[in-house]
Amino acid sequence: MTFAGMLERGPVVLDGGLATELERLGHDLSDSLWSARLLRDSPADIAAVHRAYFESGADVAITASYQATYEGFAAAGIGADETTRLLRLSVELARQARDDVRPGGLVAASVGPYAVVLANRSEYTGEYGDVTAEQLAAVHRPRIAALLEAGPDLLALETVPSIREVAALAALLAEFRGIEAWMTFCCRDGERLSDGTAVEEAVRVASAAPLAAVGVNCTAPQHVDSLLERIRAATDLPVVAYPNNGWAGESVVFPAELVEGWRDRGAAAIGGCCGTGPAAVAGIAAALRG
Repeated sequence: MTFAGMLERGPVVLDGGLATELERLGHDLSDSLWSARLLRDSPADIAAVHRAYFESGADVAITASYQATYEGFAAAGIGADETTRLLRLSVELARQARDDVRPGGLVAASVGPYAVVLANRSEYTGEYGDVTAEQLAAVHRPRIAALLEAGPDLLALETVPSIREVAALAALLAEFRGIEAWMTFCCRDGERLSDGTAVEEAVRVASAAPLAAVGVNCTAPQHVDSLLERIRAATDLPVVAYPNNGWAGESVVFPAELVEGWRDRGAAAIGGCCGTGPAAVAGIAAALRG
């Protein structure tokens, strides 16, 4: 089953916040490696979270590789060979959970933005300084290659906050043939990426790549309606949306009418990001599957 094939069958349910659930299990994720550290220190808990999401109705698991880069692991004293192993392991853990719980599901290998190297929350500003397209590609290329060696079903190029990075990823994706990918943007409001670029322009630039879908993630839910309308007006590609918990408090469950509204505005795949858990995914599945 391909992601495109799954989308043709009807609305697709994505999983929820991985780090949110790992913190609920008692892990401190405050260091620069965030959830990627647990690929080394507690892979069993990562697998358990993937299983919980599949059991809650998710069709797609997004791997624990968001914060995993050769540069980030090197700064933590982890060598290149071990980094490659951990990147591959992120796919293997999700795939095993899928095989155990939902054999028809898919595994999307997470490729977080360049901001994860800076570890300064710049995914929410898009402020990367003077970094060049070549430097962006040099970070993403080896991690994508390592992830693909493990055989995910597709790539999730996610939380992209900057038009420069959109362009760099679109160009880089052309180097990797025969793999599906979506690209999702981190947005500051209902119109613009974190760096202020109009979302329609980001869609235009991203569409130079052979993408299976575009959309938004790690964005406050109150902005999603407007963003979906703008994205749908700018492309014929399927649209994905997995917003974060835009409200204060514990893990959120999105109201059914909100999820149904996202679907009606063109979201073909819906899940949750930071601040969402299995209950949110179960609610999304119930809303989309009636």
